[in-house]
Amino acid sequence: MRVVFAGTPEVAVPSLQAVADSDHELVGVVPRPDAPAGRGRRLVASPVAQRAEELGVPVLKPDHPRDPDFQDQLRALAPDACPVVAYGALLPQSALDIPPLGWINLHFSCLPAWRGAAPVQHAIWAGDEVTGATTFRIVKAMDAGPTFGVMTERIRATDTAGDLLGRLAEGGSGLLVATLDGLADGSLGAREQPTDGITMAPKITVEDGAVDWSEPALAVDRRIRACTPAPGAWTTDPEGQRLKLGAVEPTDETLPAGELSVRKREVLVGTATTAVRLGEVKAFGKKQMPAPDWARGVRLESGTRLGASGTSGTDG
Repeated sequence: MRVVFAGTPEVAVPSLQAVADSDHELVGVVPRPDAPAGRGRRLVASPVAQRAEELGVPVLKPDHPRDPDFQDQLRALAPDACPVVAYGALLPQSALDIPPLGWINLHFSCLPAWRGAAPVQHAIWAGDEVTGATTFRIVKAMDAGPTFGVMTERIRATDTAGDLLGRLAEGGSGLLVATLDGLADGSLGAREQPTDGITMAPKITVEDGAVDWSEPALAVDRRIRACTPAPGAWTTDPEGQRLKLGAVEPTDETLPAGELSVRKREVLVGTATTAVRLGEVKAFGKKQMPAPDWARGVRLESGTRLGASGTSGTDG
């Protein structure tokens, strides 16, 4: 079967490689256009574009998939289906109609749960014990198309969004190829999604990463893990500067919400329930370091507080 793969970030690379290694004929790859990166803000190709170039596959980078020139190029490639993983742009109906078997999306949740841009983050934040990945045919409504296959993955107690997404990206690549195989030989049919159990997973913002120490320790832990590595969890230090937070560990001790207990080998901070032990932190303008090293460097004393009002600064 002739396929054109659409995807952009690193999480889509395992699926691109799996499709390239499959029996299907990969005739083109469609990532988002090159974007500015680094201090020099020079244009850099996306991870998918870079891998496609290494594979020697034609790469199309339309500003938007509604562009008539892009759609003409896609028709010329004559794909039977277009597998999609984290492409990053809405597909108009005129593009959806080009491949006879449609655009087949790998979405990182068990649909209809967590439709939207950040399914993995929301699954962790909500405290789900199990999530997964689903293949479905893209339709105009967000993540609402009929499904083909699903895989499940247990969410571990210490999983960050990055950890979990990495496992789903690898496991989901096999599901995507199996879906293409079933479509090619006619053994796989689509099933409409149920109308109950729909939950939405909008994009996680920088503001969402602000830790509220008046929440229970479990909620603080989930928020931090859900926002790691992006957009990043944070609070403000006693001087009101932004402090990035790595993973925390709930303890059995109690402290007032936001209050620090600074010790030789650990730094605890209070929540609405039990205190949590800080892991790696990154102060404004400094390198990431263990919390005890940070506390010694700025001469923090027990009883000071995190999350105080003040100037939050910029991302350091």
